[in-house]
Amino acid sequence: MIVALIVACEVGFWVLLALGLAVRYLLGRRRLSVALLLCEPLLELVLFAATAIDLRNGAEPGWEHGLAALYIGFTVAYGHYTIRWLDGHAAHRLAGAPKPTGPPRYGLARAAHEGRLWLRTALAAAVACTLLQGAVWYVGDDGDTSSLRSFQWTALRVAGVHGVIALTYLLWPKKAPGKVPGEPSALPARDPEHVPDTEVRGPREDEQQVR
Repeated sequence: MIVALIVACEVGFWVLLALGLAVRYLLGRRRLSVALLLCEPLLELVLFAATAIDLRNGAEPGWEHGLAALYIGFTVAYGHYTIRWLDGHAAHRLAGAPKPTGPPRYGLARAAHEGRLWLRTALAAAVACTLLQGAVWYVGDDGDTSSLRSFQWTALRVAGVHGVIALTYLLWPKKAPGKVPGEPSALPARDPEHVPDTEVRGPREDEQQVR
């Protein structure tokens, strides 16, 4: 049941998102679109309540409960970010708004962007671990909580790996193409009005002056 509910919540997330954007930019009803988008967090609450009820009714903690916690953590951390990203593209394609600027690609700006994404992943892991720890306490010592503990370590490993990847952008920033390190820059163009007289006259005129 939990797995089916996770799938239903994921499908519901994208359906509500598509409806909200269509109502906003095709029908021009902004308030209704906001109401539809505000229904997104209700899906996570429904999934959380269903998971808690399933455990309270005596279900053995399993991988599906851990997956539900990871899903809730991800949607809490990345849900608004995903909605904002898609909203910008929908405004561009459906309402003639300027094309959204992509994330920075090079240098410390890219490193800062990757760091912000890692903070979202860390938040997702923290939410998932908190929910899983609550489930562990709820089940108590009488039940088998090894699956829940395993998903806690999974969330921490994902955050750790993402943190290492984000750190590489800071330690080895990606350089913009077209600039070779150590290559001398091109000489600046000279103003012909300030060219020395010897260059303007040429060598023959200099020889005539010497004579």
